[in-house]
Amino acid sequence: MASRLRELGHEFVSRELDEEELEQIEARINEVLQLVSAGEPRQRTLPVGSLEDFKMAVPVEGQRERHQLFSDSIVSGGANPMGLGASLWREGDVAVMEVSLGDAFEGAPGRAHGGIVAALIDETMGLVLAINEELAFTAQLDITYVAPTPINQPITARAWLAKRDGRKLSISAKVEAGTLVIAEANALFIAVDPQKFLDRLSSATS
Repeated sequence: MASRLRELGHEFVSRELDEEELEQIEARINEVLQLVSAGEPRQRTLPVGSLEDFKMAVPVEGQRERHQLFSDSIVSGGANPMGLGASLWREGDVAVMEVSLGDAFEGAPGRAHGGIVAALIDETMGLVLAINEELAFTAQLDITYVAPTPINQPITARAWLAKRDGRKLSISAKVEAGTLVIAEANALFIAVDPQKFLDRLSSATS
């Protein structure tokens, strides 16, 4: 369902519709909105209590999938109708994400918005943390945009751990469309104690 809603959004921004068509669409959407709004509120929670219960979504080697820990992730969750819907996998210790950015993510004509590319990079770097069994937050993200990012074409982001110095994790990434390099990035992540994080999370949700 989320995939169809994403498709609807991209189609909507890429079509010319007259006033009568827009009124018909609005009437139908209002019916759907009322149906969805009648559902029970959902609490966005994680399994907490012990490190064993906290499972990061580390993909199987060579197997494409959506994010399992946060299925509604704005970048790689399949259940978010406003997200990118990127696929993820790993190549050894390298994290990989691939997506075709539709018309709703257009910045300059025919090009994807740079902020969307930044989100893709940050999420791919986050998968590197999962592969290395680390829990950390983004402290600094530096991106060099090498070429415009095309829309409606597959682009692939790869990220890897470049260096570690205590709690400081340096992660590098590259985004490509085929053989064309679109962006390169380096980031600093700060590792946190997983159990302390889980304890605080548990207290906040109890």
